Amino acid sequence: MIERQFIAQKTKEYYIKKYIENRLKGVGISQIRLKKIPLGEKIVISASKPSLIVGSKGANIRELTKVLKTEFKLENPQIEINEVKDIFLDANIVAQRIAASLERFGSARFKSIGHKMMENIINSGALGVEIIISGKIPSARAKSWRFYQGYLKKCGDIAISGVRNAKMSALLKSGIVGVKVAIMPPDLILPDRVEILTELSTKVEEISSSSKNRDVLVEEEPKKAAKKRSSSPRKKKEVKMNSAVSESSSTVSSVESESAEEKQ
Repeated sequence: MIERQFIAQKTKEYYIKKYIENRLKGVGISQIRLKKIPLGEKIVISASKPSLIVGSKGANIRELTKVLKTEFKLENPQIEINEVKDIFLDANIVAQRIAASLERFGSARFKSIGHKMMENIINSGALGVEIIISGKIPSARAKSWRFYQGYLKKCGDIAISGVRNAKMSALLKSGIVGVKVAIMPPDLILPDRVEILTELSTKVEEISSSSKNRDVLVEEEPKKAAKKRSSSPRKKKEVKMNSAVSESSSTVSSVESESAEEKQ
């Protein structure tokens, strides 16, 4: 019984999301989340054009809540709208834009659409991007065209949880064309990423220079002591010689003074 309840709840959420996507087509929906709150059910819609969802004086929101109450039997649905800041880093919005451009301009300009969208994604700061357009383009034979730039993980936990993936289909005269988008966001931290801290390196350099100065001082101290020891007897000899010279000069001056007195 519990499994059936979970399956029924998930299928109901799936049909609600599909209805909202079909109803609000062209507003750039990124994500639709359903939450259970004490007051009822809360539906969070992340889109690039929230003003189109609200409508004039909230007419679209009122009509949407009325349909959710009657058709899907929600007690008190509350709709919350969030605006996506950078649309070119969201894989769902990018895939919707590519599909809309293909439906508008046809399969003749699919290369310019792919290169232009890839350039916008890289300019937004993405680490890598991959766009695959598959179908009967530009000829009657089905092909898959790949637009790739940057660095993109294809395996591991980063590829599953970190890389943003989206799939979309476009209906053309030649048939259905599939669009697959994979974007590696700039804020993704890779396990092999290494950062060099400049402050730490300067501190290490200062510590190494101070230790070198200490070693030099320790080496110079015994040399200075040896020089002092060697220079001390020399200084004593120089003092004795100076005293002897001063005594001799004093005796000479006394003799000269005595001779001068005798002459007088």
